[in-house]
Amino acid sequence: MTDKEQIEALYENMYKAMIAKDTATLGKILSDDSVLVHMTGHRQSRKEYFSEIASGTLNYYSFDTDSLEITVNGDSATMIGKSRVNAAVYGGGRHTWRLRMDSRLEKIEGRWRITFSRASTY
Repeated sequence: MTDKEQIEALYENMYKAMIAKDTATLGKILSDDSVLVHMTGHRQSRKEYFSEIASGTLNYYSFDTDSLEITVNGDSATMIGKSRVNAAVYGGGRHTWRLRMDSRLEKIEGRWRITFSRASTY
């Protein structure tokens, strides 16, 4: 697989793991020091993010990807994914969000890992 194909698969597997509440798989996708910035601006560590998935604070049900732009530069890459994500988060009702994820990735020990993501809507 090319680097772009590996990153495309990583993106899909990330959402599948979020839906399954599979933090073990997410642990292979997100770097140990990864940071997620939510639409609200809240910065969250990987540990806090996994805790909120496991506790049911963040519930993901489905996703449909509209577009995925990937730029690879050696062992670093950027990715802009636009997906319609059905979720219920922070006590709110279930809703489909048009979610844009701007991410940075690094190839660590031969595997692509997400090091930073910022969520917004589109």
